Amino acid sequence: MSAPTPSFSVIVPCLNPGPKIQAALASVWEQKWCEPELIVIDGGSTDGTREWLEAHRPRLATFVSEPDRGVYDAMNKGLAHAHGEWVLFLGADDRLVGDMVLSEVLNWMRRTEAGVVVGEAAYDDGRIYKLSSHVNPLPRNFVHHQAAFYRRALFVESGDFEVSLAIMGDYEFNLRLWKNHVRFKPISLRISACGTRGVSDSGDWRVYSEEFRVRHRYFKPWRCWFWDALSIVRFLRKKIIRMVPRR
Repeated sequence: MSAPTPSFSVIVPCLNPGPKIQAALASVWEQKWCEPELIVIDGGSTDGTREWLEAHRPRLATFVSEPDRGVYDAMNKGLAHAHGEWVLFLGADDRLVGDMVLSEVLNWMRRTEAGVVVGEAAYDDGRIYKLSSHVNPLPRNFVHHQAAFYRRALFVESGDFEVSLAIMGDYEFNLRLWKNHVRFKPISLRISACGTRGVSDSGDWRVYSEEFRVRHRYFKPWRCWFWDALSIVRFLRKKIIRMVPRR
């Protein structure tokens, strides 16, 4: 007799994350009234993470540790092992905000036919991101994956993440879904607390150049120019902020 299909697959990609991954996984293990399938894809860590994960392998549905081509390659590997109806991608420095988060999300999901259900992601520096009820996909990535639940069937229908993109693969995938008329449903529920040291939050020019590349792939150039200019302003603003010495 086959095992029942889990409601959630939580995929955690990592590479040398240090001790912070322990809090990320603990926040999944402590979930009540819901047993998610936990999948960890390690890119070949050399900081002791691989050994720690090996020691906790019985608590992981899948654990893979091998070199990869970046975070989206790792996420795709996780998808290949996923069986849940819904998929959440949690960063190694992120954590679910309470032990009832997934069971509460499941209650929302029973009342929607949306392909993507998105709650709130709160960053350690005080920023809070949530999906607007009227999505404008042009400015930048409109979904933060740490608070987004995707129907796993979408990856079968629309393909995996594009590994040639190092930072904006989730923006490209979200635009792909949006262009295919997949419904994104916002919910008023805090899902995750997120660290602020990710590459996408670093102000690196690669973030913006990939954003331009993805935006121009799906929209006519004249529709992109204004948002390209605003992205350059955001880039310069971050550079200036980092140049000002902190007291």
